[in-house]
Amino acid sequence: MPTSLEVMKAAVDDFQRVQRHMLIAKKENAVETYASLKKDYLSLKAILNVSGVNLTEIDEIKE
Repeated sequence: MPTSLEVMKAAVDDFQRVQRHMLIAKKENAVETYASLKKDYLSLKAILNVSGVNLTEIDEIKE
């Protein structure tokens, strides 16, 4: 069973991965892809905020 630290690391990694894909989708003007990724972004952001993770340094999108 994963520890809470492992779960948090996975969530942060997922958050950063989704952001990278969002930036690419925005650059390519892939509106539907961006909107889909934004749902994942907002879910991960909410989970990380509730968990007490400071997103100031890692949140590149800031939506």
